[in-house]
Amino acid sequence: MKYVVFLVEEPSMQVLLDILLPRLLPDLPFQCVPHEGKRDLEESIPRKLKAWRTPGVHFCVIRDNDGADCRKVKRKIAALCTSNGRPDTLVRIACQELEAWYIGEPDALADAFGKESLRGIGKKRKYRNSDGIQRPSAEIERLIPEFSKVSGARRMARHLTRERNRSARFRIFMDGLEDFVREAGITPDET
Repeated sequence: MKYVVFLVEEPSMQVLLDILLPRLLPDLPFQCVPHEGKRDLEESIPRKLKAWRTPGVHFCVIRDNDGADCRKVKRKIAALCTSNGRPDTLVRIACQELEAWYIGEPDALADAFGKESLRGIGKKRKYRNSDGIQRPSAEIERLIPEFSKVSGARRMARHLTRERNRSARFRIFMDGLEDFVREAGITPDET
């Protein structure tokens, strides 16, 4: 069986993917492995790639940017994957943080948290480019004081769409994942 193993930086990304992917890519077989931050993820990559030699397993690494240069971070992780025998690993960086994907879709935020006032934030200059916000998690907490990363991921996963989301990084992630799955030959017939 062919499937994708997502190595993710934090539990909130796992929660998001566990709910979101069956909605948007219902035939994708996958497993998420969460880590406790960037350092834990990067230290874990060589061990996981070397130990997980099951035929048909394909890897995707997702990490927040957190103010670093997106391209440098991506090159560093890709080099780590290549040097550990998996140059075919899909690497995606959420700029700056996962929460930028949420701000990229104000209607999803409004629906997830039951706050109609959130629908209009996309019209404000500050929120037009969600990927350019330096600390999207702080912005979300300001807009939604009761927000927490894991429960927020659970709520948002039920509402995010590809069509309405203005986060370029979210769309790049989804498009790249679809291409990756197609090129790897991961099809419903093989699950």
